[in-house]
Amino acid sequence: MLTFKINNMRKLISGVFLILGLSSFAQEYIPSANEINQFFNTKTMVVLEDNPMMEYNYIIKDVMKKDWTITPFEFITVKEFEEKRSDPKYSFLIMTKTSFDRDNTGGEYNFLNVLLGGDALRIGQMPAICSVPLAYASVEEHSYIYKLGTLLRFVQNHIQLIKSDPTIVSSNVFKYYNDNIANMKGKTLYLVEDELEKEIGSAARVKRIYPGKFRFVTREEIEEAIKNRDPKVVFLHKVGPEGTKIKARCYKILIGAKDAKFYYFDYHMINHKKPDGLLEKDLKKVAKNLE
Repeated sequence: MLTFKINNMRKLISGVFLILGLSSFAQEYIPSANEINQFFNTKTMVVLEDNPMMEYNYIIKDVMKKDWTITPFEFITVKEFEEKRSDPKYSFLIMTKTSFDRDNTGGEYNFLNVLLGGDALRIGQMPAICSVPLAYASVEEHSYIYKLGTLLRFVQNHIQLIKSDPTIVSSNVFKYYNDNIANMKGKTLYLVEDELEKEIGSAARVKRIYPGKFRFVTREEIEEAIKNRDPKVVFLHKVGPEGTKIKARCYKILIGAKDAKFYYFDYHMINHKKPDGLLEKDLKKVAKNLE
């Protein structure tokens, strides 16, 4: 997997959706309207992992063939990526191991990125159209791989969105997606018990805070809802260390199983007061917008 080191992180914010406007994060880049339009004139090269046994390679091939419609695409190796990435007629869908220079935690994350080909010297300097966090790099594939199709559809939808309304690129995308919370009314929130902080780790505690429909489910039930594209299900995509020693950021995203829409996005730094999981205050934010 290629390593993607982000230096001064302020501008990944809108078009890339990596951390969505939080001042201590973001690549020095916001895609221009011309670059967004350029993307639609490229052929998207889907970079496969060098390890042929990785499930990612099988899943990304399947979901690209099922769902990707906005550009022609082709599957390539990491070696071919290095050969082609300077050519502006290509864009690249690639998973990278991402770390942050200003972060002393040692945290590394896997991100799914859409990058534009061109004359950038390093991968970290390539124009990024969209990026989303998949998992900590130290976490096993099974923690995120079943969500890959939904996240890919989000990427595609997001790129179409910023093409239709380029002003979103320079506005607060964090707020734009969190404004979707109200649209969760009538949907069922799927929660996995070990992905919540202990204060809300039971149905009784969630019910005291959250006025909408919810269910405590297994990861297999979320996978089934994703497979069936259940229009009534919104699930939590949590990116955290999951028992590994590194404790850095915990990303919390609520995603529609059918529409691949982000209904809520936030993050926190993990510490003794804020564990690896959806926090009570997150649930209260969502609940407030459902009232």
